[in-house]
Amino acid sequence: MPLLEIEDLRVDFPTQGSVMHAVDGVSLALEQGEVLGIVGESGSGKSVAMMALMGLVAYPGRVRAKTLRFAGHDLLGISDRERRRLVGKDLAMIFQEPTTSLNPCFTIGYQLVETLRQHSPLDHKSARRHAIELLEQVGIPAAASRMDDYPHQLSGGMNQRVMIAMAISCNPRLLIADEPTTALDVTIQAQILDLLRTLQQERGMALVLITHNMGVVSEMAQRVAVMYAGQVMEQQQVDRLFAAPQHPYTEALLAALPEQGEAGHRLATIPGVVPGVFDRPAGCLFAPRCAYATAHSQAVRPPLRDWQGGQVRCHYPLGDPTREQRIAHDLPLRTEAVE
Repeated sequence: MPLLEIEDLRVDFPTQGSVMHAVDGVSLALEQGEVLGIVGESGSGKSVAMMALMGLVAYPGRVRAKTLRFAGHDLLGISDRERRRLVGKDLAMIFQEPTTSLNPCFTIGYQLVETLRQHSPLDHKSARRHAIELLEQVGIPAAASRMDDYPHQLSGGMNQRVMIAMAISCNPRLLIADEPTTALDVTIQAQILDLLRTLQQERGMALVLITHNMGVVSEMAQRVAVMYAGQVMEQQQVDRLFAAPQHPYTEALLAALPEQGEAGHRLATIPGVVPGVFDRPAGCLFAPRCAYATAHSQAVRPPLRDWQGGQVRCHYPLGDPTREQRIAHDLPLRTEAVE
């Protein structure tokens, strides 16, 4: 049984006169010790999907799923008390902005000790000693003296390390890292990624890495899920996805990488924006921005299909030898869907 099972996850937010489908039928599975990268533009639903898993989608947001299970626990059916016991211990998350995730009114030592005492039988003295060891493990110098510092006294990179120390403090089985290198300079980014890689390998924990940086995914992940407008567009092993993307959106994301551009030429871009509440297409959600869209793809939404060892949500996947002929005649792919 997988450590994490998500089937047909949906997160909706009511708006004036409509409903925003922030997550629209996402299905994912993750094994113990596996690293999954979730990529896509801002507004793709990456963070919201994982917030739903953590139970952090507040009213009026509505979370639904056929299956939302972690380590045998039904996350839709457990009580608040059970969830508090699970989240922070076996299931932990590093949030995107550490300076807003840490409480500015308390020292980092207080916040670390509080987490440890909430989920372990340690007394205050033992918890403080372990908290210092955690700060040392994530590379914070003079860790004992830093325990009495407030978040505003630390740099962004240091606060991110504190967040990592807090997340790993109870040896979680699954760690979710939401844009862990945002707003950090290149040197600190590399240090944080190296730290996460080392901790994941040493502890054997599963890791979900949410990012819009394809370069980070290529270095860290074993498998990649590409999200767009709340849906998984493609899911594949990382080496196969980079070598031969099957969805036009994945192809466009890879073409926009700086290393793909030629010297003296502008970087490739994807025209348009992610659809919102009132401009959501009837057919393929990527069709308005897709260079290969046909009348059929604009009218009919493609299902997620098993395809070449992974999954793809496209009427005309790039690896299909009959693709150009079918596009010319506006004929969709005929394979069994997995949804």
